[in-house]
Amino acid sequence: MRGLAKIICALLLIMFCMSLSRPYVTEVFNTVSSKQERKLPIYCVETQEKKISISFDAAWGADDTDDLLAILDAHGVKATFFLVGDWARKYPEEVKKIAAAGHDIGNHSNKHPHMGQLSLEENKKELMKVHEEIKKITGIEMNLFRPPFGEYNNTVMEAAQQCGYYVVQWDVDSLDWKEFGSDPLIKQVLGNKHLGNGSIVLFHNNAKYTKDALDTIITGLKQQGYELVPISQLILKENYYMDHEGRQKPIRDNKQAKN
Repeated sequence: MRGLAKIICALLLIMFCMSLSRPYVTEVFNTVSSKQERKLPIYCVETQEKKISISFDAAWGADDTDDLLAILDAHGVKATFFLVGDWARKYPEEVKKIAAAGHDIGNHSNKHPHMGQLSLEENKKELMKVHEEIKKITGIEMNLFRPPFGEYNNTVMEAAQQCGYYVVQWDVDSLDWKEFGSDPLIKQVLGNKHLGNGSIVLFHNNAKYTKDALDTIITGLKQQGYELVPISQLILKENYYMDHEGRQKPIRDNKQAKN
């Protein structure tokens, strides 16, 4: 009987401890989950308007940049160019041309490193060195940032936010960097399953076939009814939240404001 009584007492003690610890465990879990919640950049924007943005990353080479600018000008389209600091220092006249044509200029880091491997302070230095370089060349204070290789973590996101940047990715990858050819590039963009209102299209300024395909792509996008605007005119600057896919959405109620 004594043995049975001891077992019953032990079970009751365990149940009692569990009843006390459950709220604590829940609180700890929620705290850890909150701390580990991944911050997301802007991949696209929720909008009822048929507006999209095309963007170019510039890290190596500038041979095709004048052709791209001429095509954009012929269509009356303003785009967004994300520039690496080394590129801007090597091609300052191209930077001036991009700015003079009225296109957005965004930050693509100073040296194009894997920024997820850097500390918060190292990330901020990467951002601000090119920020000051572009400001010196054009007078522009950039506020759009695209991480090199599309790689990011919370440290990258926090560094960008502390430096006054909106972090912008893309939801339509032209895959121009794979150099499949002009026709596959055109089909990849115009027939992309993600293409829709608020989309952001990724190109590279010196990919082999981009300049050959761009005229047809812009024409095709316009035929689909899209207005092409720079990213600065597409994204929301305030009163927004990010859904789990990286879609920027306007806040419409208090519940969304807490997300």
